[in-house]
Amino acid sequence: MKAVNHYLIIEPIKEEPKKVGGLILTDEVNEDNRYLKAKVISIGNLVEGIKQDDVIYYDKHAGHGIQHKDKFYHVIKQMDVVLID
Repeated sequence: MKAVNHYLIIEPIKEEPKKVGGLILTDEVNEDNRYLKAKVISIGNLVEGIKQDDVIYYDKHAGHGIQHKDKFYHVIKQMDVVLID
């Protein structure tokens, strides 16, 4: 599976619940966060500045999901990436 043009194939990274003062904060608490974390699986031939295996943050409303070989990935455009970690 290979991305083309300005697209990236990414694998979302599930954030571990955080402990704050004895409370466990789950994903539901963080629903207001607009950006999600993911690992880059494949980059298109026109993508610049992002490499395979980079960890990125992207707009959670971007792209669409795809299932390939029993794994779930997202396909987004390069412009939906807001930062590289």
